[in-house]
Amino acid sequence: MIRKLNHLLERRFPERRVFLRSDNDTRYLRITPLTQVVAITGSTVFATWMIIATAILLMDSIGSGNLREQSSRDLVLFETRVAELAHERDMRAEEAAAAQARFNTALAQISDMQSQLLASEERVRELEKGVDVVQTNLRRALKDRDAAEADKAQLIAQRDGGTAAANGMSAEEVEATVDVLAAALADTAAERDEMVVSASRALQMADNLETDLKLMEEKNDRIFTQLEDAVTISVAPLDKMFKSAGMDPEHLIATVKKGYSGQGGPLTPITFSTKGGMIDPDSMRANAIIDKMDRLNLYRIAAQKAPFALPLKDAFRMTSPFGPRWGRMHEGQDFAAAYGTPLYATADGVVTFAGWQSGYGRLVKIQHEFGIETRYGHQSQILVKVGQRVSRGEQIGAMGNSGRSTGTHLHYEIRVQGKAVDPMTYIKAANDVF
Repeated sequence: MIRKLNHLLERRFPERRVFLRSDNDTRYLRITPLTQVVAITGSTVFATWMIIATAILLMDSIGSGNLREQSSRDLVLFETRVAELAHERDMRAEEAAAAQARFNTALAQISDMQSQLLASEERVRELEKGVDVVQTNLRRALKDRDAAEADKAQLIAQRDGGTAAANGMSAEEVEATVDVLAAALADTAAERDEMVVSASRALQMADNLETDLKLMEEKNDRIFTQLEDAVTISVAPLDKMFKSAGMDPEHLIATVKKGYSGQGGPLTPITFSTKGGMIDPDSMRANAIIDKMDRLNLYRIAAQKAPFALPLKDAFRMTSPFGPRWGRMHEGQDFAAAYGTPLYATADGVVTFAGWQSGYGRLVKIQHEFGIETRYGHQSQILVKVGQRVSRGEQIGAMGNSGRSTGTHLHYEIRVQGKAVDPMTYIKAANDVF
């Protein structure tokens, strides 16, 4: 069989001989056509494999370089976005503080204007009583004047008709009586004129007070409108944040009120009343604004107790997200940064576990309000202990590589009523607020 193959291949690949000569002897190496074909085929296959392997390595190297550059660009963009969010959070906090200061100032102005309004109402009532007294005196004076004029006319008629003599009165007595009546009539007329002037002044003063009252009401309306707009703008983002995180705002407020039910504090509603009477529209608007401010304050407390913050403040990159991974469920979000990077509590709560736990390595569990628990795994150092109460932003440990881990990172979990949820739901919900 081999001879036949050599015979067939001999035309293309004639037999070759390689002579090996030494001082005493000469030998040769016989290379058959089949051997030549095998050698050429093997060399060709080897050369092809080398070319393909080299091409693959070059492509992989180029691709890896592009991926590294893309990862670097993504990291820079993410860090820029985080810085922008932090700056925006600070601006929102400053705006909230400014809105609170404006609200306190406006509330003081409303209180002053309410006092002025009550005093104005009291003055108006007093002036109305004075006008009534003046009008009563004026009517009495007019009545006395008419009676005096009637008596004067009667006396003149008696004098002219001789009736005075019949009644035993002399002309001098009649004249004296007429002079007395004329003087009384003149005094009554002067008093009447004075009463008319006083009534006119009182009416003018009442008109001025009514104008001042209208101007004050318009000023109150402008202040109330500005306060209502400011409170609405402050409450709406928080309301959206809680709804985006799948949390019922009304349930949150009810839960917070249970823990802050004391009277006389910042959550106590304030009401305005005019001496126990019906509440006027301005007081009703003020109460509505105070209710919204109360809701804003409750939202602020709830935001402190829910994990809306990031567990890291230094530069980091997100590696493995929440969801299926390697045939099983990955129940958290992984953050990668330098070894020893500080880790912070994302909400107020109580530490329920701080130690080593199987695949988590060094683990810290924090129980928050509303049935929420956060977990921080693979730490290099734990800085809290069980039973300790921590606040949002307080350091609880440092990033490490303990437990079942392929590199330095933080495994961050959020569990609601014991069920794992995506932490990014809370983090993204807070992007427009903090």
